[in-house]
Amino acid sequence: MASSDIQPESPINTPKPAPKPGPRPGPGPQHGVTADAAPVARPASAESAARSPRLTGPIRAAVIGYGLSGRVFHAPFLAANPDFALTAIVTGDAERGARATETYPGVRIVPTAEALFAQALDLDLVVIGTPPETHVALANAALDAGLAVVIDKPFSVDSEQGWALLNRADSLGLPLTVFQNRRWDGDFLTLQALLAEGSLGEVYRFESRFEFFKPGPPRSWKAGATPADGGGVLYDLGAHLIDQAVLLFGPVDDFTAELSTRRPGGAADDDSFVSLHHGSGVRSHLWMSSFAAQAGPRFRVLGSAAGYTKWGVDGQEAAIQAGNLPSDADFGLEPEVTWGRLGADGASHVVPTQRGRYTGFYESLADALLRGAPLPVSAVDSAHTIELIERIHASVR
Repeated sequence: MASSDIQPESPINTPKPAPKPGPRPGPGPQHGVTADAAPVARPASAESAARSPRLTGPIRAAVIGYGLSGRVFHAPFLAANPDFALTAIVTGDAERGARATETYPGVRIVPTAEALFAQALDLDLVVIGTPPETHVALANAALDAGLAVVIDKPFSVDSEQGWALLNRADSLGLPLTVFQNRRWDGDFLTLQALLAEGSLGEVYRFESRFEFFKPGPPRSWKAGATPADGGGVLYDLGAHLIDQAVLLFGPVDDFTAELSTRRPGGAADDDSFVSLHHGSGVRSHLWMSSFAAQAGPRFRVLGSAAGYTKWGVDGQEAAIQAGNLPSDADFGLEPEVTWGRLGADGASHVVPTQRGRYTGFYESLADALLRGAPLPVSAVDSAHTIELIERIHASVR
C-alpha cells in the first residue's frame, strides 16, 4: 500500500546496489526462495534488533506518506501504542495534511522527506508508506540519519537494491523490518493454529486469494505504474500471498504463473495466478486480481484428514477506514457469518476466526527496539519474496 506524497523533485537518489558478498546461507525453517537464486550474504540484523543500541521509550516515530498506507495501516496503530510517540507525518498534499492534523493534533506535518531527515535528532524510527519505487532511496536516507526503519511491502522493486539495503543496515547496526501486516489477519492466524494442531492432517494443497472487482482504471500512483515501478497485482497483492504461503510451507523449489492485463490501457498485470511448489511437497495456488467479478474463497486448504475453507477478507482495514480505532473492544473481531469451516466428505463444523491483530506488528517492533527481541518481520524474508516475484515476471515475458 502506498501514497503519492513524495515529491518527484526529491534529491534523494537511489544508490547503486553494492556487490553481493559471499554465498548466502540456506534459507531458514520458514522462508526462502528457489535454490538457484543469486548468492547474497544474509545480514544478521534482519533477524534481531539485539545488536542495535536499545532505545528508551516512547519511540519517536515519523510516517512518510499519508495516503492509504500511512493513514490506515500505520498512523492509527502507532498512535494506539503507548510505546510509540507519533511525532511527524510527511505529506506534500495540503488536504491530507489538514486531515492528519485534525486526527492527530500536535503531530508535526512535514512537507518533504528531506525536511524530515533534517529533524532526525528528534526521531528514532521512520515508517515508509510511499510508492514502491521510492522505498529503497528513502530507507537509505533514514539509515544515513541513524534511524530505525519500517518499509511497507513490497520491500523493494529490485532485489539487488534490496539486498544492498539489508547489508547496509546490518553494517550500521540499525534495525530494518518490513510491514507484512497480512501475517496478522485473523483468518491467517486461525489457519496457522489449525496447522499447528494437525487438524488437516498432511497438507498437500493451499489455495489463497485476494480478488476484487475494480473494472475502472487504477488510481493514484498505480495508474501508470509498470512492474519496474512496483505496479501490478503480483507486487501489490502477491507480496502478501507469497509471504503467507512460504511462511506456512517453506521455501519454493519451482513455480508456474499466468500474468494478465484485463483492463484497457493497463500498464501492469491486474489478474494473475501463481502456482508454487514448496520443498515440503505442498503446492500453493495463489490468485490475485482487480478484475474478478466473482471472488473465490479467501482460503481453501486440503489435507489428508480434512479441509478448511474460509470466505471473506479480514476486516481490520475496513474498520479503520470506517473510523474505528485499534483500541476499540471489538476491533479485529469477525462476524460469525464469515467464519471458516473444517471437515471432510460433507461433514464439517464452523471454526471461529481468531481476532485480527495488526497491533501485533507494532507491539513486536516495540519489543525489538526497547527490549532486544527479534524484529516482527525479517527483511530477509521479504527480499526473498521480491526475488521470486522478479523471476515470475521474467518467466512470462
